[in-house]
Amino acid sequence: MFLPFKKYGLIFFLTAACSPSIAQLTDNTSTFRSFESQYYFRFHFDNDFFTRMDYYYSQGISLEYVHPALKRNPFTKLLIKAGHGDADYGICFNISAYTPTTLNSDSILSGDRPFTATMSLKSFVVESDSIRQDRIASALTIGVIGPAAQGKEIQTRIHHWLNNILLRGWQYQVQNDILLNYQLNYEKKLLMAEDLFLLNVTGEARLGTVNDKLSGGFNFMTGHFKDPYLPVGRKKYKMSYYLYGQGRINLIGYDASLQGGLFNRNNPYTIPAADITRIVFQADAGLVLKFKKIYLSYS
Repeated sequence: MFLPFKKYGLIFFLTAACSPSIAQLTDNTSTFRSFESQYYFRFHFDNDFFTRMDYYYSQGISLEYVHPALKRNPFTKLLIKAGHGDADYGICFNISAYTPTTLNSDSILSGDRPFTATMSLKSFVVESDSIRQDRIASALTIGVIGPAAQGKEIQTRIHHWLNNILLRGWQYQVQNDILLNYQLNYEKKLLMAEDLFLLNVTGEARLGTVNDKLSGGFNFMTGHFKDPYLPVGRKKYKMSYYLYGQGRINLIGYDASLQGGLFNRNNPYTIPAADITRIVFQADAGLVLKFKKIYLSYS
């Protein structure tokens, strides 16, 4: 799939997401997700089919579009902007599905994760400052959690294509509710060795009806790449390649994928607040290959 537009880059992510506790759609604001253009389209696909697990965070799809004209998006006015450095403006359409450890049971699995689906549209801005050597990103997400997100229908179709097991249990999914979340990310360069190694400290805060959490940790890149804090157009490479990894500690306040939405409490089954793990470690790693305007990643 190629876009016949002169200024557009094509980015394709194929991601195996297999962390059972806190896994979610991959965040697009980090330095190791950088693309050297203010115009691009990104397709990102998560599926635990690749690790043959098929439970907890089961699948996620995002379609992301970045363009300077999105600065005029009305929701951009609600985002936090530092006012210095280069800024990328974008929107992202997301769908995700969460399932318990068994997908062929017609009864509620007490103590297991409930079936949950979300569908949302995110407006975001990412600012990188080459002087301060930091990055600030903010995002506003609006959507729905529950059957309206079509999680059952999408996963059933994918299982049909893959000739996988017949799904049962989606009738007990978390019911429809409003998805409204605000997100703020911060990243600061700690160390960079030429264009071969980069180490950052990171922080994140999320507040809303779907998840409330604070996170902090570190990430790194190692390989051959452009400094992601430099302005677009400076020091371009025809080809870049690198490994990345990150580790985070997450302090969980509320998780609607487990506890249900804030307003609609008429759910067949959810996890009680007392049973939610509040401190969770998250780690992930991946490989990135960039060639001209094409970006491939597996994590």
